[in-house]
Amino acid sequence: MKQILLLISGLLLLGCAGPKEQKKINFQGFAFGTTYNIQLFAYNDTSLQQGIDKVIYDVNKSVSTYLYESDISKINRGDSTIVVDDIFKEVFRISETVYTNSYGYFDPTVGILRNAYGFGEKGARIEITPKALDSLRDFVGFRKVKILADGRVKKENPSIYLDFNAVAKGYGIDLLGNFLDSKNIDNYIIEIGGEIVAKGKNIQREQFWTTGVEDLDSEVDDRSNVAVVKLNNEAMAGSGNYRKFRIDSVSGKKFVHTINPLTGLAEASDVTSATVIASTCALADAYATAFMAMGLARSKTVITQTEDIAAYLTFVESSNDIGTYISQNFKNKMLK
Repeated sequence: MKQILLLISGLLLLGCAGPKEQKKINFQGFAFGTTYNIQLFAYNDTSLQQGIDKVIYDVNKSVSTYLYESDISKINRGDSTIVVDDIFKEVFRISETVYTNSYGYFDPTVGILRNAYGFGEKGARIEITPKALDSLRDFVGFRKVKILADGRVKKENPSIYLDFNAVAKGYGIDLLGNFLDSKNIDNYIIEIGGEIVAKGKNIQREQFWTTGVEDLDSEVDDRSNVAVVKLNNEAMAGSGNYRKFRIDSVSGKKFVHTINPLTGLAEASDVTSATVIASTCALADAYATAFMAMGLARSKTVITQTEDIAAYLTFVESSNDIGTYISQNFKNKMLK
């Protein structure tokens, strides 16, 4: 009887104990050529770092053009025997969607042009002349590439160079979110090189996760924001030419990072920066890149026609002043 009473007493004590509180855990490191910062709320961090590292490794192995032995690098060198994985297939599918919706302004086959202009992993290789540009444009066009039923990639010309850098980082962030979901972590924010996925809330502040839209005039080492937005199970990515450009040492010409796939020119449109909120970071990443090439008028058309994306664009007005276009659904997410 005494043992039973002791057992019941112990059970009562266990029943009175409050639920274990989740603690805030931070992970920091390097991924996809930049830094990452992950904040989450969990009961423990057992095996989380190992899982994060594996996601980063898998994405790099599949679609990083900066790794010589990645699948995409082998395909770019002409290896037609590579059977691509689900990461490659999904990045390809997302790229095809944005390519179609942007009327061809988002095109991962501009890789050969990016390398020629000096923005790829190989640096500048040729002098950009009209004749050379016409020759390179023969290898640009996303419809010239397809994935066969057996998982191999078929290119119309072996010299076509695939570059998923404008979507792969965003997709990698999405995969990190999927990994945390699989661990039953419901409240987190993942940031890699300024691109973000947020889920749930910042429990400490009892509010949705917030992030900022960078001021174009801010210094690299002292960045400031022109707007703060809340993310409700959403992603945000941005693109801009105000820091990403190269001056050719021979001709003195300024080449911007964003390349127009339809003309082959590395010349700025009137859009100087694009920040996009979408359901996934891959989509936000890709559309932000597309808007930089499309210019303001075409971008506004795509924004209004595409569900589930919100955009904050800066552009050069006819007076050379900087203007701002903010879609209504983006304004709805801004904190007053």
